Amino acid sequence: MKALLRNRELVLALILVIGIAAIGAYQPAFLAWGNIRDMLTETSVLFMMALAQMVVILTRGIDLSVAANLALSGMMAALVSQYYPDVPLILMIATGIVTGLLLGMLNGALIAYLGIPPIVMTLGTLAIFRGMIIIIARGDQVNASEMGVAFQAFPKQVWLGLTSPVWIAIAVALLFWIFLGFTRAGRGLYAVGGNPVAARYCGIDQRRQDLLAYSISGAVSGLCGYLWVARYGVAYSEIASGYELTVIAACVIGGVSIGGGIGTVAGTLLGALFLGIVMTALPVMQISPFWQMAISGAVILAAVVINARAERRPDKLILPEARRLRRVTP
Repeated sequence: MKALLRNRELVLALILVIGIAAIGAYQPAFLAWGNIRDMLTETSVLFMMALAQMVVILTRGIDLSVAANLALSGMMAALVSQYYPDVPLILMIATGIVTGLLLGMLNGALIAYLGIPPIVMTLGTLAIFRGMIIIIARGDQVNASEMGVAFQAFPKQVWLGLTSPVWIAIAVALLFWIFLGFTRAGRGLYAVGGNPVAARYCGIDQRRQDLLAYSISGAVSGLCGYLWVARYGVAYSEIASGYELTVIAACVIGGVSIGGGIGTVAGTLLGALFLGIVMTALPVMQISPFWQMAISGAVILAAVVINARAERRPDKLILPEARRLRRVTP
């Protein structure tokens, strides 16, 4: 029984099941398939952004610019749709992804090769990216009437009962699971976060791993930028303002260690789903917005305390090669 309780993902899944059942008993409409599908659609961007943030946190970094990256990438995609409506949809989506990738590479390169602390670097680029949106759009915004029909229709399409953003989130989660669990580069992210010295002795270049992590974070943020703008039909400088804190909270609730080296795809997705359910259920239960903020904050604080207690164990997640090197290295 104790072994089961130590499984963070299992405990979180049980809490989710109990919570959903309790909310459903109080408000049966919450369990209607239409409501569940809408909740998954609303949470799909959070799913992907949390996975991208997890990759950065694994390396002992942090990316506070993800929401600003999302906003700038979404604006770029919207501008392409506005001025070149006949461009194929795939190129509009690619515009968002490439923009996000370049912004992420900028963060990663300066952090990795100039040694700028991640929190300082990404806090600065957060403001820069928001300012760039105002400059590029000339202080204006792009509304739904100015966007192409196909541009806005794709995120609203439904296949097998689920919208396209949910299917995209599932595909991204599978890619992250394969990358982190079965590739050398993915395992290297755990190594540099779990024990940087041992990872260096194993021949893992931490600078390359940092660049890779922030590039992935940027590319996923760019994809989410398109999905956000196309779904809500508006692009302006303040979209997703403060969303980076929700993304980090999802990671923490899912068991990702701020100290680096610990985190799973399943746990991160469950953390994002937990926040999605909380944000959806509290209004349904007619709880005051002020209490909603207090309850959300209490949940995040509790998750931090639980993580801190769990991380007191002496060994963190380290590659087998790094563990052997640690034993023989003075």
